[in-house]
Amino acid sequence: MPTDMQLVSDNDTGVDSAEQASKKGISIISEAVCEAVVGRPDAFTAVENVFAAMASGDAYNFPVVREAIGHADALYGFKSGFDQAGMALGVKSGGYWPGNAAKGLTNHQSTIVLFDPDTGQVKSIVGGNYLTAVRTAASSAVSIAHLARKDAKVLGMVGAGHQSTFQLRAAVEQRDFEKVIAWNPHPEHLPRLAAVCEELGLPFEAVDRQQLGAQADVIITITSAFEPLLMNDWIKPGTHIACMGTDTKGKQEVDPALLVSATLFTDEVAQSISIGEAQHAFTSGLIHSADITPIGEVINGNHPGRRSAEQITLFDGTGVGLQDLAVATVAAKLAEKQGLANWIGL
Repeated sequence: MPTDMQLVSDNDTGVDSAEQASKKGISIISEAVCEAVVGRPDAFTAVENVFAAMASGDAYNFPVVREAIGHADALYGFKSGFDQAGMALGVKSGGYWPGNAAKGLTNHQSTIVLFDPDTGQVKSIVGGNYLTAVRTAASSAVSIAHLARKDAKVLGMVGAGHQSTFQLRAAVEQRDFEKVIAWNPHPEHLPRLAAVCEELGLPFEAVDRQQLGAQADVIITITSAFEPLLMNDWIKPGTHIACMGTDTKGKQEVDPALLVSATLFTDEVAQSISIGEAQHAFTSGLIHSADITPIGEVINGNHPGRRSAEQITLFDGTGVGLQDLAVATVAAKLAEKQGLANWIGL
């Protein structure tokens, strides 16, 4: 590594092409720049495309490493993969620090490193906190776009943490919702969802969980629960559910019987049955891996998705590394093009 590690802004040199950018070394894309350049439509397209690539065999995730570090109650790990269709190779490193909120920080902290698939050299270092939130919301939004009934009118939110507002904003762009209802184990956090609804001009109501199941046409669960919060008998026919909080062994948000009743979809089957919402129904023998369809099959037109207005569909969004690489690649390209990247020499 050369000694002249001074950061250089694109604005100083006017980088206009990927070839020129590669000659400058490693681009650094900050959290603030990610927020400035990557919007919900960008994230939606990136995630939809990578799900399609996974289903067609053009992209694959590597095994996830996720461990408790024995300090600050933190979970830390690595998600990585390669998308040959999008030429994205890299790793997201980070985890969950439950005490961060008290320090004015988000509990999830991560950084994404992108590599050149042709040489293995580092291409970009990208802030991962905002991108994790926006790609997770894009994942549930993709599931709503492809699986929810076209006439869905009531959106139900289970969970009101930091990620919930990203989920809400992305979801309401997929259907003409007329109302949002919500439940959270800590009701004092519900005003953050109410504020977004007020901004969007949507009526908002706090309800109990059984009422939510009875009223909602689309439900997003986004909690860190280790027990079922929604029971099978509470869910009305025709509902689409996006389970977005279960990404670790032992976590759980819904009744395993609901996975028997519903038609199941996921981002990646291997993660769904090991660390996703399906893990409990799978280990109990209630369902088999063959019962779960990668949502990329629906995107690619190889699976019909919803077959009837009465069908309950469930998307198990476990969160895969390729989602992070997809949105990080978009962030890097847009930041470099707009002159917002900083650079260090190789």
